[in-house]
Amino acid sequence: MARRPSRQARFQPAPVAMRERANPPRWLRAVVLALAALALIGWFSPAAADSDTWWVLKGGQYIVRNHALPAPDPFSFTTYLGRPAYPAEESTRDFNLKFEWLAEVILYLVYAGAGFAGLVLLRAAMLSAFSVTAGLIVFHRTGGLYRALAATAAAAFLAGFFVSDRPYQFSNLLLGVTLLILEYRRGLWLLPPIFLLWANCHGGYILGFAVLGAYLAGALISQWRGAPQADWRRLFLVTAACFLASGLNPNGFRAFTVLMAYRQSAMIGTLFEWQRPRLWPPTLVVLLVMAAAALLIWKRRQAPLSDWFLLAALGAAYTTAVRNTPQAGLVVSWIIFSFIPGNYVFGPTGARIFARVLARARNWAAAPEWATAGLLLAGLLAELAHGAAFQLHETAWKYPSGAADFLLAHHIAQPMFNTWEKGGYLMWRLWPQERVFIDGRTLNDSVFRDYRRIIQDSPAAGGPGGRELLGRYGVQVIVMNGFEANSGDPYRLPVMLADPAQTEWKLVYRDAQATVFMRQPPEGVQALASLDVLTSLEAQCQVILDNDPQRPRCARGLGRLFARMGDIGRATRWMGTYLERRQDRNPSDEELYRRLAAAR
Repeated sequence: MARRPSRQARFQPAPVAMRERANPPRWLRAVVLALAALALIGWFSPAAADSDTWWVLKGGQYIVRNHALPAPDPFSFTTYLGRPAYPAEESTRDFNLKFEWLAEVILYLVYAGAGFAGLVLLRAAMLSAFSVTAGLIVFHRTGGLYRALAATAAAAFLAGFFVSDRPYQFSNLLLGVTLLILEYRRGLWLLPPIFLLWANCHGGYILGFAVLGAYLAGALISQWRGAPQADWRRLFLVTAACFLASGLNPNGFRAFTVLMAYRQSAMIGTLFEWQRPRLWPPTLVVLLVMAAAALLIWKRRQAPLSDWFLLAALGAAYTTAVRNTPQAGLVVSWIIFSFIPGNYVFGPTGARIFARVLARARNWAAAPEWATAGLLLAGLLAELAHGAAFQLHETAWKYPSGAADFLLAHHIAQPMFNTWEKGGYLMWRLWPQERVFIDGRTLNDSVFRDYRRIIQDSPAAGGPGGRELLGRYGVQVIVMNGFEANSGDPYRLPVMLADPAQTEWKLVYRDAQATVFMRQPPEGVQALASLDVLTSLEAQCQVILDNDPQRPRCARGLGRLFARMGDIGRATRWMGTYLERRQDRNPSDEELYRRLAAAR
């Protein structure tokens, strides 16, 4: 009877010849990296959909053609009306008109040369490079390819919450470059020109100083502890040079004070990206920050001091505004995948079982890379199947192109009221013939307050109501899309103007994106039936459902609107459409639908 091999013998490594035969082919790693790059580009290349992109392009176009900054503001006729709503508003307004000038020029030139395909690919490249920063730092520290790929994937997932064609992406790119230079300690004197570029592209260069401060603090503490490799003097000189270089921009050093002033603006406070995230129950990012902190405590003898300071600085930045999710996510990604133990996923027993299985397989050494290639290929195919990857165009269905064509064709240049979210597009299409009422540049808080009264046709306690404000601003033209983006509720203004009893405003244009009203239509323009506004609202909602089925709330808004109007048939149809597609559950919606169905 043959004797069973000892436990030690069963786990002896395979002979050298077998290990050589088991090595993966040389081309496989190149395939893995290529698939990872394609998956990243695909993840970051949905169609251009950010409404701010349009005013960014217009600003760049203005600077290129006029060789001057757009200050004072040429694009909106309300920018300088009213009194400042908070002490620093005028300074903040001037800052906002200038602080992204170089990024606006770059984005416009890319658009002029390659259209939206160029913009989408540029954005995807910048975000991919930003995410790869986490992977390169992990690889530099551990030499582990799979750890590096996992860190890159985690950073990319979190960066995916803010995919837009805006100067914000230059901050992400340059933050990644700064981190790599500091981590590798190579090319430190490239940082001052990087900060010069950064300060003229976006105000996020302030985060760059948080990064410099983290590495400088780590070096100072290491020096105090007697570590021979500490190079705090060089880091201090580079930081000082970066600070001086960053002041060479149209706003000087005002970014440090304007950031505080933003918190005084009610208008900025309404924007999602400037909201404070909830800390309890914790968000995913908060949980990751906690996990990264736990790993730093566990591996405190191995972890660089700079990691502690970076986690504190960028984690704190996240708690002030959700727009800082990608930056916090970058740091937690490399901390977690730098220090998490290799056998953590399997545990001791699982690791032994897995080792036995692999030891019996002839090509076990190649299995991880084959598996990684398979996962990346599956991810890439899933992106393509979902239809969001490599969409090298804009989301044209979102914007009132027909309304803009109408105004241009009839040479209409009278004072115009428009919605906040379409102001950038109308600025792009109509200026210099027409100036907008409001847009996403957040320039005037008192105008924004009046805008909200007008858009909801609401009276104000002791002040003018919405319709009176239209007269005070001298508005002669109204360009309206139908629905508030998040709630899906119809705006009250176009519904009020649909009332046949009101004769002050005439409907002169409608389609599936917008309606246009005028006090006095120009010669040759025939007024439409006012109730056609409701037909336009239905068409607009159908376009949303066809192109963005994850946002069906406009159907609920229409159902409730028609229920209030007593149109039971349309109310039932739209509430039924919403209930078929909804992502949430609200008993009141179901109860309304039952009552409507019973009333038919």
